[in-house]
Amino acid sequence: MSSLGTSKGILEIAKFGLYVSVPIVLMYTFANNTTNLQRFMGNHSYVVYPPEAPRPPSPEEMREMARELARKNNTR
Repeated sequence: MSSLGTSKGILEIAKFGLYVSVPIVLMYTFANNTTNLQRFMGNHSYVVYPPEAPRPPSPEEMREMARELARKNNTR
């Protein structure tokens, strides 16, 4: 066990203070000033969707295409 008077105890207190203060300072910086949050979040695109592919034909269009193919096959 280390006592608070030694340099080891002071180092532990300083580390603990740093570990506690960094998240508090970051939260205060971003949560209270929305422009900082917008600037930080705007520079990073977290979700990038692929470009949209052409949509498949509707069931009515599929039926019409099948009828046309059947007509072409019947005329041959």
